[in-house]
Amino acid sequence: MCTWIQFASRRQWLASTALSLLALSPALGWAQSAWPSKAIKIVVPYAPGGANDILARVVAEKLAPVLGQSVVVENRAGAGAAIGTEYVARATPDGYTLLMAASGPIVFNPALVAKLSYNPLTDLAPISLAGSFPMILAVNDNFPAKNFAELVAYSKANPDKSNYAYPSASFQLVMELIKTRTGLKALNVPYQGSAPSINAVLTQEVQMTLIDSGPIAALIKSGKLRALAVTSEQRLASYPQVPTLKEQGVDLAVNFWSGLLAPAGTPAPIIKRLQEEMARIMALPDVVERMAKLDIKPVGGSSADFAKTIATEIPLWTQVAKDNNIKAQ
Repeated sequence: MCTWIQFASRRQWLASTALSLLALSPALGWAQSAWPSKAIKIVVPYAPGGANDILARVVAEKLAPVLGQSVVVENRAGAGAAIGTEYVARATPDGYTLLMAASGPIVFNPALVAKLSYNPLTDLAPISLAGSFPMILAVNDNFPAKNFAELVAYSKANPDKSNYAYPSASFQLVMELIKTRTGLKALNVPYQGSAPSINAVLTQEVQMTLIDSGPIAALIKSGKLRALAVTSEQRLASYPQVPTLKEQGVDLAVNFWSGLLAPAGTPAPIIKRLQEEMARIMALPDVVERMAKLDIKPVGGSSADFAKTIATEIPLWTQVAKDNNIKAQ
């Protein structure tokens, strides 16, 4: 026969066990529904074909076999990459919707757009930088300046004749920073896209342009355009003859970049696993070789380093935009 004391003790034991199970429920849920259990989507906020899109597809190709699930790339372009970026920022933070974004929507849009529909610092969780790529400052081959110092001297002597073409406000921000640091004199002339910007230099409508290397590679190699400087820390293997700004006495290195992010609130174990895979992928010899052909430096760094890059660059470009009254076009 069960006494009241025995019954009470048993009831207390059952209650204690139930509370223990409740406390463990998140861990049990994680174990029972191990990630990933279905396809993963990497959103690219640009049209197919660009460097950011290529990076996303390389990552998807290498991720799928090790995760045991398909990894698909979905392009959601528009509004300066804000549409795709906001889509991921508002997605369920479960590790199944990721973002491969360039620096544009993450650090340039906050500097250029007064009322942005997402906050990169609070709505997104950085996973890892994927790759970085510099810009090249180029002039028509008939232009008298043969190096950056001569370009600065020419611009100061001919301020009314000096101008530059740019395809978007992000390139304008970088060029204005270069002007501030060097004393270069040049009026900005906007064009709709890289091709018109480059063509303006070819036809000598403008004196110079600052652009990523991909669209002008063939023109530099053919001698139609002359590259005066590259904005990276080191010379590019594709253009060993082109010195960096630093080599020419300018204490400045600027790179655009692409990185993998997730919606804020994504579980830490998922972020950690993806960061580890990014580090592995970006170090693979075939990936390094493929990126080199695009003048992209593979990174695959830590989530903390990526977060630091974002937190550092947003105020930098915000100040440049404010100082030069630059807004999104």
